[in-house]
Amino acid sequence: MLKMPNRDRKKSDTSVTKTFQHQALRVTVSPIIATILSLSPTWVAIAQQSPINLQPAPEITPQLPASSMRKAPSSGNQISLNGRTIPGAWLVKSGTYDQPIIYLSDGVFRQAIGVDFLNSNNPDRQPIKWFSSTTSPQVLVTQLQSGYRYLDITNFVQQASWQLQTNGNTLVIVTPQTQIKNIITGEQPLNPPGVNTIRENRIVVDLDRPTPWIVRQGLPIKQVQTPVADDPDAIAPKPAALPNREWTITLDAVADPTLIQRYNPTLPPTSLPTLLKQLFPTTPPTPDKLIQKVEVVNNQTILRLSVPFGWSPRVTTTDNPHRLMVEIRPDAMVERNIAWAKGLRWRQQFIHLGAERFPVVWLEANPRVVTFKPIWTTPETLIGTAPLIQTAQKYLALAAINGGYFNRNNRLPLGAIRRDTQWISGPILNRGAIAWNNSGQFYVGRLTLQENLIAPNNLRLPILFLNSGYVQSGIARYTPSWGKTYTPLTDNETILLVQNNEVSSQLAGGKAGQTPIPIPQDGYLLILRGTAGSAANQLPIATKVTLTSATTPADFSRYPNIVGAGPLLIQNGQIVLDAKAEKFSNAFIAEKAIRSGICTTATGTLMIAAVHNRAGGAGPTLTEHAQLMKQLGCVNALNLDGGSSTSLYLGGQLLDRSPNTAARVHNGIGIFWQQK
Repeated sequence: MLKMPNRDRKKSDTSVTKTFQHQALRVTVSPIIATILSLSPTWVAIAQQSPINLQPAPEITPQLPASSMRKAPSSGNQISLNGRTIPGAWLVKSGTYDQPIIYLSDGVFRQAIGVDFLNSNNPDRQPIKWFSSTTSPQVLVTQLQSGYRYLDITNFVQQASWQLQTNGNTLVIVTPQTQIKNIITGEQPLNPPGVNTIRENRIVVDLDRPTPWIVRQGLPIKQVQTPVADDPDAIAPKPAALPNREWTITLDAVADPTLIQRYNPTLPPTSLPTLLKQLFPTTPPTPDKLIQKVEVVNNQTILRLSVPFGWSPRVTTTDNPHRLMVEIRPDAMVERNIAWAKGLRWRQQFIHLGAERFPVVWLEANPRVVTFKPIWTTPETLIGTAPLIQTAQKYLALAAINGGYFNRNNRLPLGAIRRDTQWISGPILNRGAIAWNNSGQFYVGRLTLQENLIAPNNLRLPILFLNSGYVQSGIARYTPSWGKTYTPLTDNETILLVQNNEVSSQLAGGKAGQTPIPIPQDGYLLILRGTAGSAANQLPIATKVTLTSATTPADFSRYPNIVGAGPLLIQNGQIVLDAKAEKFSNAFIAEKAIRSGICTTATGTLMIAAVHNRAGGAGPTLTEHAQLMKQLGCVNALNLDGGSSTSLYLGGQLLDRSPNTAARVHNGIGIFWQQK
């Protein structure tokens, strides 16, 4: 969610430059060793952190004797790229003749450097394109460790003339200074049927050599409000079309001031009014202009673009000449089919529904090779939200997708979470859920949990909610899975402490949100809300109680892991969507939105998928989502939380969107290596 401002990479810093010149990476043994400094004794790579922490570039330590490199491999979770610090997992291992081999996690390699991954059926090799030919791509060796896929970049950095060294937890990378020779805009005919080019949609950036680049989605561009004619107090009408969105393309390169001036024209300050107009402009750039601004900041050139709603940049590179090619398209997503790891394939392509085309990104997972677990923000409590990328890294998941619903205000769960036979949070409103075991068996359906408190004299009290942020009149139960304490969610709750199957205390909850009540580790709290408060008279202190628990359908009880969301989309090959039966609102049912889904296929494969806005328009309706999942080959499918929550994670990166556009979520479903 945070932008990456950059630290200076000054040309005048000759001491750093000379240091790197003497420590440039080479393929022979001794020069490579000379680049690897300050090796850590740890071996397991530390998980990448997010969001980005901006810090000054670390100082370069003096060169260590070559013999110290052979003691132990090194690893870290931070990259200093041309002076700016970004998260990124890396490894240094000893190869043949103790020659160090540099590994970088593929997420940071793709998203911070601009390297494109080409299709592959071999999970041990990844062909790439970066200012190079697609006919003879460079192929990098892969290695999986601690939730990341690492790429051997030793030869890549040598060919690119990068200079590397390690400094504790940080891998320091300096790339050659690059010059932007030209920036050209124009119109490019597009091939999708029914799409006409109506404005500039193509940018060519000429470079004197390859350089890292990143593309980021920004905020909507505010439109200039024009008052009704001759009435300065009139309220301008709302625009008929959705506003353009800003996208930025940032290159580790500098452009000549005359080139910058071409896209940032200013008038000569010949008079005071003109000078004031320059200093305090009143007219913002027009959204119809593709390039809004070009600026050089800390030796980086930033192109700020105005992109129509439903369109986005497709960026490619060429090798001769070295160019960055940018096309603004309604179908900018590049189709991919990559065997990312054994038992885990990364797919993305456009799926057709009539005349509409939807970009779908999904992962195909083999349950005989990987396992699946519910994950949530903090294992010690159910209160809290975080970007999925953070939660997945905390659990060292290979891959993940956001899961069920939650209350954004109090950050509490609103649906079923069950892990390793333990109920973490109970289901609500008979909504759809997916259940599974560690043998690769899955079950989907609409889920209800019936808990009852049994007391003497045949007293039987229904417990409506378990560790839930869904608050209604009745009895709710809160266990240590909720956290160390429970703070009343409504006014005037009656709270019963149950320890060792006995009521040990009765408390008045008081005002909502004020007094936390400890949850006993050997029991739970019963929360009596509304008219259920009278039940406290039937449960005096020292009353012995027991619990019964059952699911409807009963099949759910056989599965140790469950995540609930809804609505249910497909069951046994048939679309069974009924959002009203699961008590979703009419507004939710009618909405066109980005969506997440999980499903199983006829061959037993599990798929997690993100569906984004259709080409040139909005996201799918629930009905369209069900149809899309069926076209993917789903036999049983469940809709997950969507919109800004939709996040598809793989090895340190989000595949389906820019991380800064993804909301914080409460829980998800993680994919892990199967424990033998």
